[in-house]
Amino acid sequence: MKITNGTVLIFFGIIHTLLGISPFAFGKQFIGFVDTFFFKISEGLFEFPLLNGQMNYENFAAFWFFYYGLLLIPLGIIVSYVEKTNGQIPRNFIRTYLIIILIGVFMIPFSGMTFLMLPHALYMLYHRNKHLKNVAE
Repeated sequence: MKITNGTVLIFFGIIHTLLGISPFAFGKQFIGFVDTFFFKISEGLFEFPLLNGQMNYENFAAFWFFYYGLLLIPLGIIVSYVEKTNGQIPRNFIRTYLIIILIGVFMIPFSGMTFLMLPHALYMLYHRNKHLKNVAE
């Protein structure tokens, strides 16, 4: 099986999701989510500081860490499908993906965004440009 960019994104999504539920990351918060059957894991707008609420940042981070992993899996499936049918990923997708990754790198510099996803995004851009250059010749 050839490893495609879509496969890499699926892998990142699975690892992100599993790490999110592990005791090494957000296991404590995740167990709290399970206790409520994932219903009402936060107070929503009532936690908003402008409404005199107190935000639970640990639950917020745990939810988004887990959820981001789940979002990467279907994104990887779509990218894999596009790669198999078109032979290459559209440049606009790669640029958008790179911008999102760069925002994540800026906000959380010592994370998987910096050490795993940024090199992957740059590889995607490099591979796309190399493919276009070979086609033009």
